[in-house]
Amino acid sequence: MKKLLLTFALSLFGVMTFAQIEGKWKTIDDETKQAKSIVEIYKKGDQYYGKVSQLLIKPANPNCTECKDDRKNKPILGLEIIRGLKKEGNEFTGGTITDPKSGKTYKCTIKREGDKLNVRGYLGISAFGRTQTWQKVN
Repeated sequence: MKKLLLTFALSLFGVMTFAQIEGKWKTIDDETKQAKSIVEIYKKGDQYYGKVSQLLIKPANPNCTECKDDRKNKPILGLEIIRGLKKEGNEFTGGTITDPKSGKTYKCTIKREGDKLNVRGYLGISAFGRTQTWQKVN
């Protein structure tokens, strides 16, 4: 009976952590395939946000000069690039993600698969966008 309860508890813990996105994630540059930054995702209230906590590649410009909103000319290091995601089933959606290089903001959906996040940024509908895979930082 103890083994059964332990197995159930560990399975439940595994399912709960599988669906969470909080923590630090390594982003990969689309062009060079090199690790570019570490983004820390955290929860405020019932929404999820993400900020650049470490730069692994020195950007040509350390500020988000192309950003159009309150992030304009703010340093990329510490920049909140994910805003307002909500958990819906096994995905996180309804928020936005900003590309600090171009300054463009996109709708965002994130799905976790093990130690990876599939981060999709898109305009209008999800079919018109691109997905990046981020890796969990231990």
